[in-house]
Amino acid sequence: MFDISQTLHHFSIIALPFFLGITCHEFAHGYVSYLMGDPTAKLAGRLTLNPLKHLDPVGTLVLVLTQLIGWAKPVPINPNYYKDYRKGMLYVSLAGPMANFAVMIFFVLVLKILLAFAQGPSAQSAEYVLRPMINIAVAGVFINAILGTFNLLPIPPLDGSKILASLLPGHLAMKFMQLERYGFIILLLLAITGGLGMILSPVSAFVQNMIIKPLL
Repeated sequence: MFDISQTLHHFSIIALPFFLGITCHEFAHGYVSYLMGDPTAKLAGRLTLNPLKHLDPVGTLVLVLTQLIGWAKPVPINPNYYKDYRKGMLYVSLAGPMANFAVMIFFVLVLKILLAFAQGPSAQSAEYVLRPMINIAVAGVFINAILGTFNLLPIPPLDGSKILASLLPGHLAMKFMQLERYGFIILLLLAITGGLGMILSPVSAFVQNMIIKPLL
């Protein structure tokens, strides 16, 4: 049975980490592209950390409904401005996942600080504030580790496909990127068959065992 109170509680925990993650991800793409000489994202008003500028209505709705996945509006870029197309695409594509890993580290630091407070003399009186914040920080570590890794998968149109294409010889890169028309179907099949979970579950296990547990 659908429990709206439980759903709202879960969403309140994952919302901040998720929206911060996708906002930083898209901002990083646009900012690095801007550094490479492309003003497209800036002219579109997307060089901002305001999440409202990056939210995709459908992607947000899917997040609310699934409590698991969602997406932002891709930041517009124009690689024709780059002096070196391949290097520009490599750096811009890497920027998004690296931003997610940076946000993950941010939440690790926040978690360490919160846990230190939780062990202090006034922890009991602040339990009702500390516990939700700790839960949000833990979610932030997991969500951004997953977002960063997911986007590194070499499946068009994910960032990993563009990273791989920028490293392949020209003719192979063109053939590889022709898979983009099937990218959504591939991702959908992976999600339905559980393949996506098999790919990402080691990341979740690593975060749990190597990052979260040592802190607790």
